[in-house]
Amino acid sequence: MPRRYDPERRQRIVDAAIRVVGKKGLAGLSHRSVAAEADVPLGSTTYHFATLDELTVAALRQANEGFAEVLAASGLLEDTHGDLAGDLARVLGEWLGGDRTGVELEYELYLAALRRPVLRPVAAAWTEETAERLARRTDPVTARALLALMEGICLQVLLTGAPYDERYAREVLARVIP
Repeated sequence: MPRRYDPERRQRIVDAAIRVVGKKGLAGLSHRSVAAEADVPLGSTTYHFATLDELTVAALRQANEGFAEVLAASGLLEDTHGDLAGDLARVLGEWLGGDRTGVELEYELYLAALRRPVLRPVAAAWTEETAERLARRTDPVTARALLALMEGICLQVLLTGAPYDERYAREVLARVIP
């Protein structure tokens, strides 16, 4: 039987991996669960991703794009005269106000790097790239502090189930900005 040409299969597998983690958590991620979700043969997942770590890295890379896209779309990195604390608080609100499953997924994959060293370079690259973007509006040290504070606010909201408080976020972010 001739091989079916399917140039989008790899991407469908990554998308399916993200859906599996969203539904079942990282513990539910396997080549078999992803193959079923993507509606592809099991061999396709292992062809494109020889190990589960490779698949998890690809999923983390794609999931990390979510906040970066919201940040880029906001325009706050180009506006050098606006209220940076207010802009960041607004963007956090947009991020947390969207699909919570996507935010939770991103953090689950991001925090998985604590136990899975193969994920650390991906998480570190995301942190570095985001800090560099924020440094366009402030200095590098302040940019890292703002990023750490925003991550902390996001985790608190996700873990406690409390509603996001944009006024609070703006106030504490403003305290970090010189």
